Amino acid sequence: MSQLLVPYYEHPTVRPAEWAAIVAAAPRLYGVILNPASGPGEAPDPAFADLAAQLRATDVRLLGYTDTAYGSRPYADIAQDLTNYHDWYGTNGAFFDQVPTEQRDFRHYQRLAGAAWATGCGTLVLNHGTTPHPSYARIADVLITFEGPWTTYRDQPPQPWRGTAGTHLGHLVYGVPPEVDFEAEARARGASVHCAVPGVGDHPWGTLPHTLEPVP
Repeated sequence: MSQLLVPYYEHPTVRPAEWAAIVAAAPRLYGVILNPASGPGEAPDPAFADLAAQLRATDVRLLGYTDTAYGSRPYADIAQDLTNYHDWYGTNGAFFDQVPTEQRDFRHYQRLAGAAWATGCGTLVLNHGTTPHPSYARIADVLITFEGPWTTYRDQPPQPWRGTAGTHLGHLVYGVPPEVDFEAEARARGASVHCAVPGVGDHPWGTLPHTLEPVP
């Protein structure tokens, strides 16, 4: 379970039992993505600050979620998100969502990576959702090369990776039945970092992996 990256986009006061299960499992996880309001929000959230403190105490990677809008969101706005995550929640990593795949956008993301490193990010995850140009491997610790439903994932053959051999690839899959050995499925497709949840619809990341579901 040490390669499990958990994106759980629910408020701690609404889903306390689920967050308690994540905190309990945190020492065995690759990382946890913190996402108070599709970003850090306009001001510190005390409930998320308390949760972040609990997660930091476990030494798990704590990644702040930032939407980059496929390169259209201004650099200054993203840099402010990174600063706020660090100052308010003590994050030590960043999860950039909606990252394009084309080489022409690489310089913008190279600059954003510099901003992340300047705020103390030791882990940078780029969510392309599909295989990007190999240049992105120069700045990312993990490239998310698949995000989507299980019905698509199970029928997709392994995608050859032409980038750096040491780059971790990640797969985020929803609508996954409980009987599926997803770690084995991901490994067979070249991904060492992964997450599979049962949720479907518009908000699948409001559900936990089966291995983390709290005991009723």
